Amino acid sequence: MRQVTYKGLSFVPYIENARIQARIKELASQIKTDCGGKRPLFICVLNGAFPFASDLFRAFDDDAEIAFIRLKSYEGTGSTGRVREMFGLTEDIEGRTVIVVEDIVDTGNTIDKLLRDLKEKNPAEVKVATLLFKPQSLKLPVSPDYVGFEIPSSFIIGYGLDLDGLARNLPDIWILNEKYDQ
Repeated sequence: MRQVTYKGLSFVPYIENARIQARIKELASQIKTDCGGKRPLFICVLNGAFPFASDLFRAFDDDAEIAFIRLKSYEGTGSTGRVREMFGLTEDIEGRTVIVVEDIVDTGNTIDKLLRDLKEKNPAEVKVATLLFKPQSLKLPVSPDYVGFEIPSSFIIGYGLDLDGLARNLPDIWILNEKYDQ
């Protein structure tokens, strides 16, 4: 069985990059249809969403802009429950269509805080595109508009997702092999 190990934890393949890329093309097409000729501003939530945002932005074959914001709510394999802004949005979003690009929505804490902060800046609309969604982990009533994959409440790495900064550069998504790491 293929596996990778980080910080003493073993991970096995979960979602291959070819499948990720195919789903991103579908999401980009859906966003383009929903935007109906508007020029959206994609806001990438760093660091984890960077690969997804880059691929989604390139697959969106219409006029668009991209900006970046950095939030942090994870340490190790779990959410701290606190969302800290590391650096914020400088673009004026008043009257704009905004697509927030997240790597994962699990507890909902990060996206809930970000949506509240963005709505104070009077955008025309704010939609959320997340590569991964853990509905069983939600603690707040958030519902992403565009979801790449719904996944179980297991810890994952790769394709931007990390374990204390490691494994973000893996092209595939790997899941914790709980059979061996309990």
